[in-house]
Amino acid sequence: MPNRTLLIAGNWKMNNDVAEAAKLADELAQALPEVPAGVEVLVCPPTIDITTVHDRIQAAPIALGAQNVYWEAKGAFTGESSCDMLKSAGCTYCIIGHSERRAMGETDADVNAKVLAALEAGLVPIMCCGETLEQREAGITDEWIAMQIKLGLNGVSEEKIRRVIIAYEPIWAIGTGRTATPDQAQEVCENIRAVVRKLYSSKNARAISILYGGSMNDKNAFELLAQPDIDGGLIGGASLVPEKFVEIINAANQPTA
Repeated sequence: MPNRTLLIAGNWKMNNDVAEAAKLADELAQALPEVPAGVEVLVCPPTIDITTVHDRIQAAPIALGAQNVYWEAKGAFTGESSCDMLKSAGCTYCIIGHSERRAMGETDADVNAKVLAALEAGLVPIMCCGETLEQREAGITDEWIAMQIKLGLNGVSEEKIRRVIIAYEPIWAIGTGRTATPDQAQEVCENIRAVVRKLYSSKNARAISILYGGSMNDKNAFELLAQPDIDGGLIGGASLVPEKFVEIINAANQPTA
């Protein structure tokens, strides 16, 4: 496997008020005075908590991201946050196209507009893709995810593709306690890399990071992260428990043989 940095990203979803977010950020900062070589740690709190978390993790090796963004720079878009707003609050990453956002009506065109805006603004987009249980059982997983990637990356240049992170999140494994087996996750992530290779080049495909985001936890992280095409995790529930999140981080750079 090329020397890709492993990213362990915590998606806090709609959890933690400001006081709870401050407490969790403090606990993570204390538990992570340093991280293993070759590993980067990221937390993505709710928008209302971003500035509080930023203040608490500045001295720790923890990056900050948002869970969503809007593609316009400013204007009459009630409830939205622009790329520049997120950057001014300390964010360097942004999750885009999470299945929970797609279930609320976000389209591939929306995802694409957000990816392009994030790249233009200097944010690192974590673009999500994934299939439902019905799609998997129908045998169209690869075709569905390839379509999501092609539409989501439309207009992304060769120059910028390496700044995109793709997160594979099988919808049937999110918040259900079910997890894709390491072989299942590896097969899809390998196919994602093949799609990037066809769209761009072998060099870019080798360089791009692909995360797994379907109920990764402290018990299964080592096996999943040992797969050659899985370059980290987009962690949900386990990221809200410092001990479990740290265990996943520690599993990220252990020898696999």
